[in-house]
Amino acid sequence: MPDDIWFVVAAIILITIGGLFAAIDSAVSTVSIARVEDMVKEGRAGARRLATILSARGTYVGLAVLLRVVCETAAVALIALSATDTLGVTWGLVVAIGGMAVVSYVAVGVGPRTLGRQHAYTIALASAVLLSVLGVLLTPVTRLLILIGNALTPGRGYRNGPFATEVELREVVDLAEASGVVAAGERRMIQSVFDLGDTSAREVMVPRPEMVWIEADKSVAQATNLAVRSGHSRIPVIGENTDDVLGVVYLKDVVAKTAAGRGAPSTLTVRDVMREAEFIPDSKPLDKVLADMQRTRNHMAMLVDEYGGIAGLVTIEDVLEEIVGEITDEYDLDEVAPIEKLPDGAYRVSARLPVKDLGELFDIEIDDDEVETVGGLVGLELGRVPLPGARVASHGLELVAEGGPNRQGRQRIITVLVTRVASADDDADDDPSEQGAGPSDALSDTSRAVQHASSTDADETGHGRQDHDHAGSMAHASRSGPRARTERDR
Repeated sequence: MPDDIWFVVAAIILITIGGLFAAIDSAVSTVSIARVEDMVKEGRAGARRLATILSARGTYVGLAVLLRVVCETAAVALIALSATDTLGVTWGLVVAIGGMAVVSYVAVGVGPRTLGRQHAYTIALASAVLLSVLGVLLTPVTRLLILIGNALTPGRGYRNGPFATEVELREVVDLAEASGVVAAGERRMIQSVFDLGDTSAREVMVPRPEMVWIEADKSVAQATNLAVRSGHSRIPVIGENTDDVLGVVYLKDVVAKTAAGRGAPSTLTVRDVMREAEFIPDSKPLDKVLADMQRTRNHMAMLVDEYGGIAGLVTIEDVLEEIVGEITDEYDLDEVAPIEKLPDGAYRVSARLPVKDLGELFDIEIDDDEVETVGGLVGLELGRVPLPGARVASHGLELVAEGGPNRQGRQRIITVLVTRVASADDDADDDPSEQGAGPSDALSDTSRAVQHASSTDADETGHGRQDHDHAGSMAHASRSGPRARTERDR
Protein backbone atom coordinates (compact mmCIF):
# COMPACT_ATOMS: atom_id res chain seq x y z
CA MET A 1 0.00 0.00 0.00
CA PRO A 2 2.71 2.59 0.74
CA ASP A 3 4.23 1.81 -2.64
CA ASP A 4 0.90 2.55 -4.30
CA ILE A 5 0.78 5.96 -2.64
CA TRP A 6 4.23 6.79 -3.92
CA PHE A 7 3.17 5.67 -7.40
CA VAL A 8 0.25 8.13 -7.26
CA VAL A 9 2.47 10.95 -5.99
CA ALA A 10 5.02 10.27 -8.72
CA ALA A 11 2.21 10.23 -11.34
CA ILE A 12 0.94 13.60 -10.11
CA ILE A 13 4.45 15.06 -10.38
CA LEU A 14 4.86 13.66 -13.88
CA ILE A 15 1.48 15.04 -14.98
CA THR A 16 2.52 18.46 -13.67
CA ILE A 17 5.82 18.29 -15.58
CA GLY A 18 3.97 17.12 -18.70
CA GLY A 19 1.60 20.09 -18.42
CA LEU A 20 4.60 22.38 -18.09
CA PHE A 21 6.12 21.05 -21.32
CA ALA A 22 2.71 21.35 -23.03
CA ALA A 23 2.59 25.02 -22.06
CA ILE A 24 6.17 25.51 -23.29
CA ASP A 25 5.30 23.78 -26.58
CA SER A 26 2.30 26.07 -27.10
CA ALA A 27 4.24 29.20 -26.11
CA VAL A 28 7.25 28.54 -28.34
CA SER A 29 4.95 27.76 -31.27
CA THR A 30 3.04 31.02 -30.77
CA VAL A 31 5.72 33.69 -30.23
CA SER A 32 6.78 35.93 -33.09
CA ILE A 33 10.40 36.10 -34.22
CA ALA A 34 10.08 39.81 -35.02
CA ARG A 35 8.84 40.65 -31.53
CA VAL A 36 11.59 38.55 -29.92
CA GLU A 37 14.17 40.47 -31.96
CA ASP A 38 12.74 43.69 -30.55
CA MET A 39 13.09 42.21 -27.05
CA VAL A 40 16.74 41.44 -27.78
CA LYS A 41 17.30 45.09 -28.75
CA GLU A 42 15.57 46.17 -25.53
CA GLY A 43 17.83 43.88 -23.48
CA ARG A 44 15.08 41.66 -22.02
CA ALA A 45 16.34 38.79 -19.92
CA GLY A 46 16.30 35.50 -21.80
CA ALA A 47 15.44 37.16 -25.12
CA ARG A 48 18.76 36.28 -26.76
CA ARG A 49 18.44 32.62 -25.77
CA LEU A 50 14.85 32.59 -26.98
CA ALA A 51 15.94 34.03 -30.33
CA THR A 52 18.44 31.18 -30.65
CA ILE A 53 15.69 28.67 -29.88
CA LEU A 54 13.35 30.22 -32.46
CA SER A 55 16.05 29.89 -35.14
CA ALA A 56 15.50 26.13 -34.78
CA ARG A 57 11.92 26.27 -33.56
CA GLY A 58 10.91 22.89 -34.99
CA THR A 59 13.65 21.05 -33.13
CA TYR A 60 12.79 22.56 -29.74
CA VAL A 61 9.05 22.11 -30.26
CA GLY A 62 9.72 18.46 -31.04
CA LEU A 63 11.81 18.23 -27.85
CA ALA A 64 8.97 19.65 -25.74
CA VAL A 65 6.49 17.25 -27.33
CA LEU A 66 8.83 14.31 -26.65
CA LEU A 67 9.22 15.16 -22.96
CA ARG A 68 5.46 15.70 -22.56
CA VAL A 69 4.69 12.32 -24.10
CA VAL A 70 7.27 10.62 -21.85
CA CYS A 71 5.77 12.21 -18.73
CA GLU A 72 2.22 11.29 -19.70
CA THR A 73 3.15 7.71 -20.55
CA ALA A 74 5.06 7.24 -17.31
CA ALA A 75 2.17 8.69 -15.27
CA VAL A 76 -0.34 6.37 -16.92
CA ALA A 77 1.90 3.37 -16.24
CA LEU A 78 2.30 4.28 -12.53
CA ILE A 79 -1.44 4.82 -12.05
CA ALA A 80 -2.14 1.51 -13.80
CA LEU A 81 0.24 -0.32 -11.44
CA SER A 82 -1.35 1.25 -8.37
CA ALA A 83 -4.91 0.60 -9.54
CA THR A 84 -4.31 -3.04 -10.49
CA ASP A 85 -2.78 -3.79 -7.09
CA THR A 86 -5.79 -2.33 -5.33
CA LEU A 87 -8.73 -3.22 -7.61
CA GLY A 88 -7.44 -6.10 -9.66
CA VAL A 89 -6.31 -6.24 -13.23
CA THR A 90 -9.65 -5.67 -14.98
CA TRP A 91 -11.10 -2.88 -12.88
CA GLY A 92 -7.68 -1.42 -12.27
CA LEU A 93 -7.06 -0.95 -16.01
CA VAL A 94 -10.56 0.47 -16.48
CA VAL A 95 -10.06 3.03 -13.70
CA ALA A 96 -6.52 3.88 -14.85
CA ILE A 97 -7.51 4.42 -18.49
CA GLY A 98 -10.67 6.40 -17.70
CA GLY A 99 -9.15 8.50 -14.94
CA MET A 100 -5.91 9.32 -16.76
CA ALA A 101 -7.78 10.17 -19.97
CA VAL A 102 -9.70 12.88 -18.10
CA VAL A 103 -6.67 14.09 -16.14
CA SER A 104 -4.41 14.21 -19.20
CA TYR A 105 -7.03 16.05 -21.22
CA VAL A 106 -7.54 18.73 -18.59
CA ALA A 107 -4.13 18.96 -16.92
CA VAL A 108 -1.98 18.46 -20.02
CA GLY A 109 -4.12 19.01 -23.09
CA VAL A 110 -6.39 22.02 -22.46
CA GLY A 111 -5.23 23.99 -19.44
CA PRO A 112 -1.47 24.32 -20.09
CA ARG A 113 -1.93 24.93 -23.80
CA THR A 114 -4.40 27.73 -23.10
CA LEU A 115 -2.01 29.31 -20.63
CA GLY A 116 0.83 28.89 -23.13
CA ARG A 117 -1.08 30.92 -25.75
CA GLN A 118 -2.31 33.54 -23.31
CA HIS A 119 1.13 34.15 -21.77
CA ALA A 120 3.30 33.01 -24.66
CA TYR A 121 6.18 35.47 -24.26
CA THR A 122 6.37 35.21 -20.47
CA ILE A 123 6.50 31.39 -20.54
CA ALA A 124 8.86 31.27 -23.52
CA LEU A 125 11.33 33.68 -21.92
CA ALA A 126 11.21 31.84 -18.59
CA SER A 127 11.78 28.45 -20.22
CA ALA A 128 14.54 29.54 -22.61
CA VAL A 129 17.35 28.41 -20.30
CA LEU A 130 15.68 25.05 -19.61
CA LEU A 131 15.11 24.38 -23.31
CA SER A 132 18.70 25.33 -24.13
CA VAL A 133 20.07 22.82 -21.60
CA LEU A 134 17.69 20.06 -22.63
CA GLY A 135 18.42 20.82 -26.27
CA VAL A 136 22.11 20.12 -25.77
CA LEU A 137 21.35 16.82 -24.03
CA LEU A 138 18.41 15.48 -26.02
CA THR A 139 18.56 17.06 -29.47
CA PRO A 140 20.18 13.96 -31.04
CA VAL A 141 17.31 11.84 -29.72
CA THR A 142 14.74 14.32 -31.05
CA ARG A 143 16.30 14.44 -34.48
CA LEU A 144 16.44 10.64 -34.59
CA LEU A 145 12.76 10.38 -33.74
CA ILE A 146 11.87 12.99 -36.41
CA LEU A 147 13.84 11.01 -38.99
CA ILE A 148 12.05 7.81 -38.01
CA GLY A 149 8.69 9.57 -38.22
CA ASN A 150 9.49 10.97 -41.66
CA ALA A 151 10.59 7.53 -42.85
CA LEU A 152 7.30 5.98 -41.74
CA THR A 153 5.15 8.87 -42.99
CA PRO A 154 4.04 8.85 -46.65
CA GLY A 155 5.10 11.89 -48.58
CA ARG A 156 7.83 14.38 -47.83
CA GLY A 157 7.25 14.54 -44.08
CA TYR A 158 8.53 17.28 -41.77
CA ARG A 159 12.13 18.39 -41.79
CA ASN A 160 11.95 20.28 -38.54
CA GLY A 161 8.58 19.41 -37.20
CA PRO A 162 5.47 21.64 -37.51
CA PHE A 163 5.26 24.40 -40.11
CA ALA A 164 2.83 27.16 -41.13
CA THR A 165 1.08 27.26 -44.51
CA GLU A 166 -0.46 30.24 -46.29
CA VAL A 167 -3.92 29.10 -45.23
CA GLU A 168 -2.85 29.03 -41.59
CA LEU A 169 -1.33 32.50 -41.93
CA ARG A 170 -4.59 33.81 -43.38
CA GLU A 171 -6.44 32.31 -40.44
CA VAL A 172 -4.04 33.99 -38.02
CA VAL A 173 -4.74 37.34 -39.67
CA ASP A 174 -8.50 36.75 -39.34
CA LEU A 175 -8.07 35.87 -35.66
CA ALA A 176 -5.96 38.99 -35.17
CA GLU A 177 -8.76 41.11 -36.58
CA ALA A 178 -11.35 39.37 -34.40
CA SER A 179 -9.27 40.03 -31.29
CA GLY A 180 -8.68 43.66 -32.21
CA VAL A 181 -4.94 43.35 -32.83
CA VAL A 182 -5.25 44.56 -36.44
CA ALA A 183 -7.91 46.77 -38.00
CA ALA A 184 -10.28 45.58 -40.69
CA GLY A 185 -8.53 47.67 -43.33
CA GLU A 186 -5.15 46.25 -42.34
CA ARG A 187 -6.53 42.71 -42.61
CA ARG A 188 -7.85 43.40 -46.12
CA MET A 189 -4.46 44.78 -47.17
CA ILE A 190 -2.65 41.72 -45.80
CA GLN A 191 -5.05 39.36 -47.53
CA SER A 192 -4.66 41.34 -50.77
CA VAL A 193 -0.90 40.84 -50.62
CA PHE A 194 -1.47 37.08 -50.50
CA ASP A 195 -3.80 37.36 -53.51
CA LEU A 196 -1.28 39.20 -55.71
CA GLY A 197 0.34 35.96 -56.84
CA ASP A 198 -3.07 34.56 -57.85
CA THR A 199 -4.16 37.64 -59.79
CA SER A 200 -3.11 38.12 -63.41
CA ALA A 201 -2.31 41.45 -65.00
CA ARG A 202 -5.35 41.09 -67.27
CA GLU A 203 -7.65 41.32 -64.24
CA VAL A 204 -6.46 44.82 -63.30
CA MET A 205 -5.48 46.26 -66.67
CA VAL A 206 -6.86 49.30 -68.42
CA PRO A 207 -8.48 47.49 -71.37
CA ARG A 208 -7.85 48.45 -74.95
CA PRO A 209 -11.12 50.37 -75.46
CA GLU A 210 -10.29 52.63 -72.52
CA MET A 211 -6.72 53.42 -73.54
CA VAL A 212 -5.76 56.94 -74.55
CA TRP A 213 -3.16 56.94 -77.29
CA ILE A 214 -1.53 59.23 -79.82
CA GLU A 215 0.03 58.74 -83.25
CA ALA A 216 3.77 58.96 -83.67
CA ASP A 217 3.57 61.74 -86.25
CA LYS A 218 1.65 64.12 -83.98
CA SER A 219 3.47 67.20 -82.68
CA VAL A 220 4.58 67.53 -79.07
CA ALA A 221 2.17 70.44 -78.72
CA GLN A 222 -0.70 68.10 -79.52
CA ALA A 223 0.70 65.56 -77.09
CA THR A 224 0.84 68.21 -74.36
CA ASN A 225 -2.76 69.16 -75.11
CA LEU A 226 -3.89 65.55 -74.88
CA ALA A 227 -2.02 65.01 -71.60
CA VAL A 228 -3.62 68.11 -70.06
CA ARG A 229 -7.16 67.16 -71.11
CA SER A 230 -6.90 63.47 -70.22
CA GLY A 231 -4.90 63.86 -67.02
CA HIS A 232 -2.34 61.23 -68.09
CA SER A 233 1.36 61.89 -67.95
CA ARG A 234 2.28 58.74 -69.91
CA ILE A 235 0.58 58.04 -73.22
CA PRO A 236 1.16 55.08 -75.58
CA VAL A 237 2.36 55.98 -79.08
CA ILE A 238 1.01 53.95 -82.03
CA GLY A 239 2.11 53.53 -85.62
CA GLU A 240 -0.02 52.02 -88.38
CA ASN A 241 -2.72 50.64 -86.10
CA THR A 242 -3.62 50.10 -82.48
CA ASP A 243 -1.61 46.88 -82.25
CA ASP A 244 1.49 48.70 -83.46
CA VAL A 245 2.61 50.35 -80.22
CA LEU A 246 5.92 52.07 -80.89
CA GLY A 247 6.64 53.51 -77.50
CA VAL A 248 5.42 55.77 -74.71
CA VAL A 249 5.57 59.55 -74.56
CA TYR A 250 6.18 61.13 -71.15
CA LEU A 251 4.83 64.57 -70.36
CA LYS A 252 8.00 65.37 -68.41
CA ASP A 253 10.13 64.63 -71.47
CA VAL A 254 7.93 66.83 -73.66
CA VAL A 255 8.07 69.72 -71.20
CA ALA A 256 11.81 69.32 -70.69
CA LYS A 257 12.58 69.48 -74.41
CA THR A 258 10.24 72.33 -75.24
CA ALA A 259 11.13 74.39 -72.17
CA ALA A 260 14.85 73.99 -72.87
CA GLY A 261 14.34 75.26 -76.41
CA ARG A 262 15.70 72.10 -78.01
CA GLY A 263 12.92 72.06 -80.50
CA ALA A 264 9.86 73.98 -81.59
CA PRO A 265 6.59 72.53 -80.23
CA SER A 266 5.05 72.75 -83.70
CA THR A 267 7.82 70.87 -85.54
CA LEU A 268 9.01 68.41 -82.90
CA THR A 269 7.05 65.15 -83.22
CA VAL A 270 6.04 62.59 -80.64
CA ARG A 271 8.35 60.03 -82.30
CA ASP A 272 11.32 62.25 -81.41
CA VAL A 273 10.64 62.28 -77.67
CA MET A 274 9.00 58.91 -76.99
CA ARG A 275 10.63 56.14 -74.99
CA GLU A 276 10.59 52.40 -75.53
CA ALA A 277 7.51 50.59 -74.29
CA GLU A 278 7.64 47.53 -72.08
CA PHE A 279 5.56 44.54 -73.22
CA ILE A 280 4.46 41.76 -70.89
CA PRO A 281 1.95 38.90 -71.29
CA ASP A 282 -1.49 39.62 -69.86
CA SER A 283 -1.37 36.36 -67.89
CA LYS A 284 1.62 37.43 -65.78
CA PRO A 285 0.93 37.41 -62.00
CA LEU A 286 0.76 40.80 -60.33
CA ASP A 287 3.51 40.08 -57.81
CA LYS A 288 5.95 39.47 -60.67
CA VAL A 289 4.66 42.53 -62.53
CA LEU A 290 5.30 44.69 -59.49
CA ALA A 291 8.78 43.23 -59.00
CA ASP A 292 9.66 43.86 -62.66
CA MET A 293 8.40 47.45 -62.50
CA GLN A 294 10.48 48.09 -59.39
CA ARG A 295 13.56 46.56 -60.97
CA THR A 296 13.27 48.40 -64.29
CA ARG A 297 11.94 51.61 -62.73
CA ASN A 298 9.06 51.56 -65.19
CA HIS A 299 5.56 52.56 -64.10
CA MET A 300 3.61 51.37 -67.15
CA ALA A 301 3.63 48.27 -69.33
CA MET A 302 1.68 47.19 -72.40
CA LEU A 303 -0.15 43.86 -72.10
CA VAL A 304 -0.03 41.39 -74.98
CA ASP A 305 -2.66 38.68 -75.31
CA GLU A 306 -2.11 35.12 -76.49
CA TYR A 307 -2.70 36.15 -80.10
CA GLY A 308 -0.03 38.84 -80.07
CA GLY A 309 -2.41 41.79 -80.00
CA ILE A 310 -2.50 44.61 -77.47
CA ALA A 311 -4.98 43.69 -74.74
CA GLY A 312 -4.50 46.83 -72.68
CA LEU A 313 -2.02 48.40 -70.33
CA VAL A 314 -1.22 48.23 -66.64
CA THR A 315 0.34 50.84 -64.40
CA ILE A 316 2.00 50.51 -61.04
CA GLU A 317 -0.99 52.33 -59.57
CA ASP A 318 -3.30 49.57 -60.82
CA VAL A 319 -1.17 47.02 -58.96
CA LEU A 320 -1.06 49.08 -55.77
CA GLU A 321 -4.85 49.48 -55.87
CA GLU A 322 -5.14 45.71 -55.49
CA ILE A 323 -3.48 46.11 -52.10
CA VAL A 324 -4.72 49.43 -50.71
CA GLY A 325 -7.98 49.81 -52.64
CA GLU A 326 -9.11 52.41 -55.15
CA ILE A 327 -6.88 55.49 -55.48
CA THR A 328 -8.54 58.62 -56.82
CA ASP A 329 -7.00 61.95 -57.61
CA GLU A 330 -8.06 65.30 -59.03
CA TYR A 331 -8.40 63.78 -62.51
CA ASP A 332 -10.79 61.01 -61.45
CA LEU A 333 -13.90 63.15 -61.03
CA ASP A 334 -15.85 61.19 -63.63
CA GLU A 335 -14.75 57.76 -62.46
CA VAL A 336 -17.50 55.17 -62.09
CA ALA A 337 -17.58 53.19 -58.86
CA PRO A 338 -17.34 49.42 -59.44
CA ILE A 339 -20.43 48.79 -57.29
CA GLU A 340 -23.06 51.33 -56.25
CA LYS A 341 -25.99 50.28 -54.05
CA LEU A 342 -29.26 52.02 -54.83
CA PRO A 343 -32.06 52.78 -52.32
CA ASP A 344 -34.50 50.31 -53.91
CA GLY A 345 -32.14 47.37 -53.33
CA ALA A 346 -30.78 47.37 -56.87
CA TYR A 347 -27.11 47.80 -57.78
CA ARG A 348 -25.42 49.85 -60.45
CA VAL A 349 -22.22 48.05 -61.38
CA SER A 350 -19.48 48.70 -63.88
CA ALA A 351 -19.80 46.87 -67.16
CA ARG A 352 -16.31 45.55 -66.52
CA LEU A 353 -17.16 44.02 -63.15
CA PRO A 354 -16.31 40.28 -63.13
CA VAL A 355 -19.36 38.03 -63.23
CA LYS A 356 -17.95 36.21 -60.21
CA ASP A 357 -18.17 39.42 -58.17
CA LEU A 358 -21.73 39.93 -59.40
CA GLY A 359 -22.64 36.45 -58.18
CA GLU A 360 -21.12 37.16 -54.77
CA LEU A 361 -23.07 40.42 -54.60
CA PHE A 362 -26.43 38.63 -54.98
CA ASP A 363 -25.33 35.38 -53.32
CA ILE A 364 -25.84 33.33 -56.46
CA GLU A 365 -23.52 31.17 -58.55
CA ILE A 366 -22.79 32.47 -62.04
CA ASP A 367 -20.64 29.81 -63.66
CA ASP A 368 -20.24 30.91 -67.27
CA ASP A 369 -16.89 30.23 -68.89
CA GLU A 370 -17.82 32.11 -72.07
CA VAL A 371 -17.69 35.61 -70.55
CA GLU A 372 -15.73 37.33 -67.81
CA THR A 373 -17.55 40.61 -67.25
CA VAL A 374 -21.08 41.83 -66.64
CA GLY A 375 -21.03 43.64 -69.98
CA GLY A 376 -20.01 40.40 -71.65
CA LEU A 377 -22.89 38.61 -69.91
CA VAL A 378 -25.35 41.15 -71.30
CA GLY A 379 -23.97 40.62 -74.80
CA LEU A 380 -24.13 36.83 -74.42
CA GLU A 381 -27.76 36.82 -73.33
CA LEU A 382 -28.71 39.45 -75.91
CA GLY A 383 -27.01 37.63 -78.78
CA ARG A 384 -25.47 40.80 -80.23
CA VAL A 385 -23.29 43.72 -79.28
CA PRO A 386 -25.15 45.43 -76.44
CA LEU A 387 -26.11 49.08 -76.70
CA PRO A 388 -27.29 51.46 -73.96
CA GLY A 389 -30.87 50.58 -73.06
CA ALA A 390 -30.56 46.84 -73.74
CA ARG A 391 -32.42 44.76 -71.18
CA VAL A 392 -31.84 41.07 -70.45
CA ALA A 393 -32.62 38.55 -67.72
CA SER A 394 -30.06 36.02 -66.51
CA HIS A 395 -29.65 33.87 -63.40
CA GLY A 396 -32.66 35.45 -61.74
CA LEU A 397 -31.33 38.97 -62.34
CA GLU A 398 -32.51 41.76 -64.62
CA LEU A 399 -29.67 43.66 -66.28
CA VAL A 400 -30.18 47.00 -67.99
CA ALA A 401 -27.26 48.43 -69.95
CA GLU A 402 -26.46 52.11 -69.39
CA GLY A 403 -23.99 54.33 -71.17
CA GLY A 404 -23.64 56.68 -74.10
CA PRO A 405 -21.30 57.85 -76.84
CA ASN A 406 -17.56 58.05 -76.25
CA ARG A 407 -15.20 60.70 -77.59
CA GLN A 408 -15.66 59.48 -81.12
CA GLY A 409 -19.43 59.17 -80.94
CA ARG A 410 -19.51 55.39 -80.65
CA GLN A 411 -22.20 53.96 -78.41
CA ARG A 412 -20.85 51.84 -75.56
CA ILE A 413 -22.18 50.61 -72.24
CA ILE A 414 -20.47 51.92 -69.12
CA THR A 415 -22.63 50.65 -66.26
CA VAL A 416 -25.30 47.99 -65.82
CA LEU A 417 -28.33 48.36 -63.56
CA VAL A 418 -28.91 45.01 -61.84
CA THR A 419 -32.06 44.04 -59.94
CA ARG A 420 -33.23 40.72 -58.59
CA VAL A 421 -36.35 39.28 -60.20
CA ALA A 422 -38.68 36.55 -59.02
CA SER A 423 -37.75 33.00 -59.93
CA ALA A 424 -40.97 32.69 -61.90
CA ASP A 425 -39.70 35.35 -64.25
CA ASP A 426 -36.46 33.57 -65.08
CA ASP A 427 -38.04 32.40 -68.32
CA ALA A 428 -38.23 36.00 -69.45
CA ASP A 429 -34.98 35.42 -71.35
CA ASP A 430 -37.11 34.03 -74.14
CA ASP A 431 -39.49 37.02 -74.16
CA PRO A 432 -38.50 39.60 -76.76
CA SER A 433 -40.05 42.36 -74.67
CA GLU A 434 -37.75 41.53 -71.76
CA GLN A 435 -34.75 41.60 -74.03
CA GLY A 436 -35.54 45.03 -75.33
CA ALA A 437 -35.47 43.40 -78.74
CA GLY A 438 -38.95 43.84 -80.18
CA PRO A 439 -39.31 44.28 -83.93
CA SER A 440 -39.01 48.03 -83.77
CA ASP A 441 -36.17 47.92 -81.29
CA ALA A 442 -34.29 45.35 -83.34
CA LEU A 443 -34.67 47.47 -86.44
CA SER A 444 -33.55 50.53 -84.55
CA ASP A 445 -30.55 48.73 -83.12
CA THR A 446 -29.62 47.43 -86.57
CA SER A 447 -29.73 50.86 -88.10
CA ARG A 448 -27.68 52.26 -85.27
CA ALA A 449 -25.12 49.49 -85.71
CA VAL A 450 -24.82 50.26 -89.44
CA GLN A 451 -24.47 53.94 -88.70
CA HIS A 452 -21.94 53.16 -86.00
CA ALA A 453 -19.86 51.03 -88.39
CA SER A 454 -19.84 53.69 -91.08
CA SER A 455 -18.90 56.40 -88.61
CA THR A 456 -16.15 54.20 -87.28
CA ASP A 457 -14.63 53.72 -90.73
CA ALA A 458 -14.80 57.41 -91.45
CA ASP A 459 -13.31 58.22 -88.07
CA GLU A 460 -10.42 55.83 -88.48
CA THR A 461 -9.54 57.00 -91.98
CA GLY A 462 -9.79 60.65 -91.17
CA HIS A 463 -8.40 60.51 -87.68
CA GLY A 464 -4.87 61.56 -88.65
CA ARG A 465 -6.18 64.67 -90.40
CA GLN A 466 -8.44 65.85 -87.59
CA ASP A 467 -6.94 68.44 -85.27
CA HIS A 468 -8.23 66.93 -82.03
CA ASP A 469 -4.73 66.66 -80.63
CA HIS A 470 -5.56 63.14 -79.47
CA ALA A 471 -6.55 59.81 -80.83
CA GLY A 472 -9.43 59.18 -78.45
CA SER A 473 -10.39 55.79 -77.14
CA MET A 474 -9.75 52.67 -79.17
CA ALA A 475 -12.96 50.76 -79.86
CA HIS A 476 -12.46 47.05 -79.78
CA ALA A 477 -15.77 45.43 -78.83
CA SER A 478 -14.40 41.95 -78.37
CA ARG A 479 -12.07 42.99 -75.60
CA SER A 480 -12.89 44.32 -72.18
CA GLY A 481 -10.91 44.04 -69.03
CA PRO A 482 -12.58 42.30 -66.13
CA ARG A 483 -11.77 44.92 -63.54
CA ALA A 484 -13.96 47.97 -63.01
CA ARG A 485 -11.34 50.68 -63.10
CA THR A 486 -10.28 53.56 -65.27
CA GLU A 487 -6.85 54.50 -66.51
CA ARG A 488 -4.90 56.47 -63.95
CA ASP A 489 -2.37 59.25 -64.02
CA ARG A 490 0.60 57.54 -65.56
